[in-house]
Parts: sequence; C-alpha cells; structure tokens
Amino acid sequence: MRVDQCYSIADFRTLARKRLPRPVFDFLDGGAEDEVTLRHNRDDFDTVQLVPRVLTGVSDVDMSSTLLGQKVSVPLMLSPTGMNRMFHNHGERAVSRAAERFGLFYSLSTLSTVSIEEIARLNSGPNCFQIYIHKDRGLSRHFINRCKDAGYAALSLTVDTTIGGNRERDLRNGMTIPPRFSWSDLLSFATHARWSLEHFVHGDITLANLVDMAGKDGKLQSIYAYVGEQLDAAVTWNDAKEMIQQWGGPFAIKGLVSVEDAKRAVDIGASAIILSNHGGRQLDGGCSAFYQLPAIVDAVGGKIEIIVEGGVRRGTHIAKAISLGATAVAMGRGYLYALAAGGQAGVERALERLIAEYRRDLMLLGCASTQDLGPHLVRSAPQR
Repeated sequence: MRVDQCYSIADFRTLARKRLPRPVFDFLDGGAEDEVTLRHNRDDFDTVQLVPRVLTGVSDVDMSSTLLGQKVSVPLMLSPTGMNRMFHNHGERAVSRAAERFGLFYSLSTLSTVSIEEIARLNSGPNCFQIYIHKDRGLSRHFINRCKDAGYAALSLTVDTTIGGNRERDLRNGMTIPPRFSWSDLLSFATHARWSLEHFVHGDITLANLVDMAGKDGKLQSIYAYVGEQLDAAVTWNDAKEMIQQWGGPFAIKGLVSVEDAKRAVDIGASAIILSNHGGRQLDGGCSAFYQLPAIVDAVGGKIEIIVEGGVRRGTHIAKAISLGATAVAMGRGYLYALAAGGQAGVERALERLIAEYRRDLMLLGCASTQDLGPHLVRSAPQR
C-alpha cells in the first residue's frame, strides 16, 4: 500500500504499522492499561445517528468556521502531539505546513522536536501553543513571552498530565526513559531499515523548546528528567487564571471532561475548553469527550467554545460533534498515522480525504454550511 492508495485514517494506520518499528508504532497507537477509554473515544461516535434532510437545494457548501478568534476553513484543529520526529524525520514541520495548506488551526506541543519560533516561520498560522504550568513559574512566563513574540494566536493549557498514565504497551516494549529494548524489539528496529536509516542520518531526537534549559548534554533523557521535575501536581484553578491574565488572548484549557470543570473554566475567563482524556493515555475507564459533550453543552454552551478531542476519524464525526453543540473537533493520532505513513504528503492526503468527507457529509445532510448543523440532525442510536 502507498500513501496515494490510502482513503481513510484507518488506511493510514495500516500503513504506519508497516513502516514503524513495533515499539514506536505501539507508542503512537496505544493507551493506558486495558485501553478501554481508547476504544470508547472512537466507538462512542457510533452511539449517535445522523438524520439527513432532503430537497434542500444544496449544490455547494461553506465548511468554514471561527475558532479561538480565527477564521478556519473547517472546524478541525490539529491537536498538540509530542515527539513528532519519532514517526517521521520531518516531524512537526510537515504537519504544520499541511495545516497551513488547508487553513486549519495547528497546535504545537511543549514537547515538540521543532521550536516555537521555527513553526512560526514555517506556518503563517493560525498557530496555538500547548503549555503546562511548571513549578518554576518563570519557565511558564518564558514560554508565554516566546509565543507572543512569535505571533501565536492562542495558548492551550494541558491539565490532565500531572502524572503519566500506565501505558503497558510501552512498558512491555521497553519504550521508557532510558529505553529497555529486548532482542525482539531490536529486531523490529533492524527489520524497519528505512525508518532506522532516516533517524541515523538526521541525528538524535531532542525537545527543541527545552534543550537550552535542561542541562549541558541536550540528551533526550536529561530533558525528560527536567520536564518530570518541572510538572506541578499541585496546580490549581488560580494558577490557570493567572496564566490566562498573563497571556491576554484566546486561551483554551485542554484535558477536562466534567461539567463542573467546564463551569470553572468559564468562571476564570478561558476562551475555550478542549474536552479530552489525552487520547486514552492517562486514566483508563474515563469517559470520552463525545459522550460528555451534550451535558457540557447544556451547562456552558454559548458561554465558551467547546472543542471535542479523541477518536475523530471521519467527516461524520465532525458533523455529529458540531450538531451536538461543539465549536470544533481536534485530531492527534489521525494525522500522526499519516505522518508516519508518508511525511508531509501523507498528512496532506489524510486531511484532504477527511475534509472531502466532511464536505460530502454536509451535502448529504442537506446543509449549505457548518452553521446549518444542529440537534435536529442527530438522534441516539438504538442499542443492538
């Protein structure tokens, strides 16, 4: 299978599995513990059915929307994901260029392999930076100032990673810091010679936004140790409020799923909430963002933008989320599969297919625009 033979995110996942060594693919593909939440993220979209309207005279559609103060071509954000060069040597550069081509909001992770400033030079935006609240509050202010200087449109504060999830696939594969690969793991690297050669030629992976702060050697192990030391488990809503004030622009809080937390986000002045369980990689057994969406829309709809992250694989997933009251959806793994499968060309092909699906879905639903979606077009699926 080639990239041009991929017609869905599932196809890109299949190709990524062939091209990546097993430990690397499992790092991308896996979730915490029994991966119950990982499965629910995708499967819960099937609990809602679409009810199309006909004879509406729709011959073309306007897919555009407004998100975090920016006009976007589709209500789809590319989620922040760390360590992109692990999957393809072009890493975040490839993803950000693809986002710019399709007029999408791109989110850069603190744990990216390309710097804040380089992404700003490569992608004229809109760009969002994903940030943590660090024990050293000066470090958080440092990132805020860099984003202001680089012209980022928004910040996104991740709040669900005060401790890492129990990702058993990684433990079994030795994908730890430092790595503990078995002979079978090493064989998997050896049999994926193209991936191994690219990483040998292009040098060690590092965390570009932190490399100057984490010790003299710049090694990934040292940087990860520094990051672990800086993550603050005692962070509170007051800390988030202070960061919102420091930033002074569009601000999303990422990683909540409860109604009570959504209300608190409104109270402290956040612009948006990203409903997320971190791709099922943190608390296994936690509910999906899509499952919680109706309750959160009932509680805070119209007061704050609501972005649904987790399990987005199809254009119909976008349509269902928007119909239930979401402002937009966000996708992470989906574009990483495509990145692993074919670099920037893979990401562009995946986005092209997904956007084409959404355009077709709007027409089949009888909607001339994203704004025409609403609760009249969805119903609960019967249990089978």
